[in-house]
Amino acid sequence: MGTLYIDRKGLYLKLDGNAIAFYANGGREGSAPINPLKRVVVVGNITIESPVLHRLADECISMIFLSGRRLRFCGMLHGRLHSNGILRLKQYEKVLTDFSLEYSKEIVSKKLNAQSCLLHDCIGRRQDLRYDLTQSARIIEETASKLQEAATTETIMGLEGGASSGYFKTYIKLFPESLNFKKRTRRPPEDPVNAMLSLCYTLLHFEVVREIEAIGLDPTIGFYHKFDYGRESLACDLVEAYRPTVDRFVWTIFADRIFRDRDFAYEEERPGCYLKKESRKAFYPLYEEWAQNIRKEIVEDVRALARRLNGQDIIF
Repeated sequence: MGTLYIDRKGLYLKLDGNAIAFYANGGREGSAPINPLKRVVVVGNITIESPVLHRLADECISMIFLSGRRLRFCGMLHGRLHSNGILRLKQYEKVLTDFSLEYSKEIVSKKLNAQSCLLHDCIGRRQDLRYDLTQSARIIEETASKLQEAATTETIMGLEGGASSGYFKTYIKLFPESLNFKKRTRRPPEDPVNAMLSLCYTLLHFEVVREIEAIGLDPTIGFYHKFDYGRESLACDLVEAYRPTVDRFVWTIFADRIFRDRDFAYEEERPGCYLKKESRKAFYPLYEEWAQNIRKEIVEDVRALARRLNGQDIIF
């Protein structure tokens, strides 16, 4: 158990030796051992005693806080982070060199290749879309071949944007019309597919932020995504290559009918679609199973980037 999800309104958390104890309505309702944990995801209105926070910080266990209904990211708590100031200095130096262009080409190339692979793999289950899937994959592959000629990150963004537009037009066709997935909508998501994409992208993004901060890099200074106040641009860089992996996961759970429209709720007063609380119980273990291998890749990607920036070996 590397991740503990706490998603029940009104819980009260206390430290009990080497465990977190859960209380509700004045009585104890269970506990979870601390030793196996690497992260804790807290959803909604939950009370946490400070000794719990202190212990998790001491053990370098991250806490991610999401809002109750919309699962919007609210904040993150870390323990001691890597204190390698030289590594951050190297990062700041590199962002002003040709490294930014080189690294941008690498991550976009990885993303486009993953998009093409996903479309080809979908043909086996959607023979009726063979032509659309093949054509979109071909366009993406042609775009990927032009990346090395790009002289600026703006050119790369233009190429990526064009390929992704065609990709999503075909990706949308993979889902049944009953889900009403017409386009990518984010704030707020307006249908079940967008709701699931947004949730998975959010969780993945802060998985990456956690690893970036733990190794000592600055998550706000990216190479492909330029600095924007309040944005973890370096995390956006690294996440970019994993977006097609999220897309594959989301398509699979709908194609296998693990989740359907009835698992989602719609806002009454304003647009918005969100995974119901009872359905989140089924989602968390599925996400954890999927995320196990992705987390290993993220760690390796962050470490590889740190080595390249530092120009020498780093002790992890």
